[in-house]
Amino acid sequence: MASLVSVREEQKIPLLQSHRDSITAAEDEEEEILPSSSPFNHHQLPPPPPQAEYHCKPGPTTPNQRLVSLDVFRGLTVALMILVDDAGGAFPSINHSPWFGVTLADFVMPFFLFGVGVSVGLVFKKVPNKTTATKKVIVRTIKLFLLGLVLQGGYFHGRNDLTYGVDIDKIRWLGVLQRISIGYFLAAMSEIWLISNTVVDSSVAFVKKYFAEWIVAILLSSLYIGLLYGLYVPSWEFDIPSNGTQMVHCGVRGSLGPPCNAVGLVDRFFLGERHLYQRPVYKRTKECSVNSPDYGPLPENYPGWCLAPFDPEGILSSLMAAVTCFIGLHYGHIIVDFKSHMQRILLWSMSFLPLLLIGYIMKLLGMPFSKPLYTLSYMCITTGLSGFFFTIIYYMVDVKLVRRPTILLQWMGLNALIVYALAACELFPAAIQGFYWRSPENNLVSVTELLLQTIFHSKRWGTLAFVLLEILFWCLVAGFLHRKGVYLKL
Repeated sequence: MASLVSVREEQKIPLLQSHRDSITAAEDEEEEILPSSSPFNHHQLPPPPPQAEYHCKPGPTTPNQRLVSLDVFRGLTVALMILVDDAGGAFPSINHSPWFGVTLADFVMPFFLFGVGVSVGLVFKKVPNKTTATKKVIVRTIKLFLLGLVLQGGYFHGRNDLTYGVDIDKIRWLGVLQRISIGYFLAAMSEIWLISNTVVDSSVAFVKKYFAEWIVAILLSSLYIGLLYGLYVPSWEFDIPSNGTQMVHCGVRGSLGPPCNAVGLVDRFFLGERHLYQRPVYKRTKECSVNSPDYGPLPENYPGWCLAPFDPEGILSSLMAAVTCFIGLHYGHIIVDFKSHMQRILLWSMSFLPLLLIGYIMKLLGMPFSKPLYTLSYMCITTGLSGFFFTIIYYMVDVKLVRRPTILLQWMGLNALIVYALAACELFPAAIQGFYWRSPENNLVSVTELLLQTIFHSKRWGTLAFVLLEILFWCLVAGFLHRKGVYLKL
């Protein structure tokens, strides 16, 4: 399932581009950050030519060195998304948790949002014109939201379905890119308007400079928790095609279960039941599937809410998701204001360790991990691990300069939005399947997957091999686009 807005008026760069944009689609131009311990000038320098951006050699004398670890982190996130989306059916244990709990797939969204925050912190370290920056943030947000609406609103039907088109009465308003656009907007606007001009020469000055943003993050968390536990959820009903209306009995407050939570209540009220995701993960719970934790036939005496829609990227849960961006912002601030590798790693460790501890304690106190609800405990544990993995990647790639093993992920990170649209949203597989032999099932994509399943004598392991081959293919495509300087304009 990504930096983000240039503040220079004279430069116009499209939403999708191979060298500057990723899944966040937030900034035209990401200022390069020197990953060495030596001091350097913070003033913005002219961007290097596309070919020079990747080939510049690391060293303390390079004043405008790219933060390669952020590209690798983004690439890892996109690769992880392809893995869990395409192999999750064969391996339900890595697919999204049916409701409570955390699986491998449940880290994808937090990783994306965390990367957005880090990018925003780097891009907006200097804002010469706040009004211009604000306009470009708004334009970027709208473009990304509309792109998500087209890709995930139901217009493209994806793999194994050669049709397209969507009934406006049933279009899905929210999705992955829409959530990212919301988090980006809140983080970028805070970075533009709430940062003081304090010179960071001590830890106290650092806190003073960014204190207002921390307050915003706390307010968002408080608003989410207050609504999640405070809203009264009455009984409600929904339509089942060709089967009439189904009533869901609630009349409760503070429930975190699938049928009667405040997250679904808010989405049904503002978006409408028809515009929500129609195949929610709770259809894989024991109450709704005989094959749980995989999809399957409904068990006998199943509750009516098993057929109800629910949006995992809803309005209320996106408030808490935006906090993940603010924590990513904090990591970006540390890069900007502290030049020593060890200082950065120490401060990052002092950030992700408390998050992991708080998330676990909150779970023990009764707030379970839930990606569909994006509970505070889930936010803390996943964002803490995001910070942990980013720190590890930074140490390996930008401190020890071990880059060859991660070059494929770096390429994918540099072109993450393109890969997301073509691969994760299945535009490319659907296009390939349009060329078939006699029957739509006889196409290059399906035949390749079937061949690997035959070679491995296993449907599961053959599917995994196909997905890994798919990830390698997109890494190479991303590298080719980056080398050639290809721009996909919106």
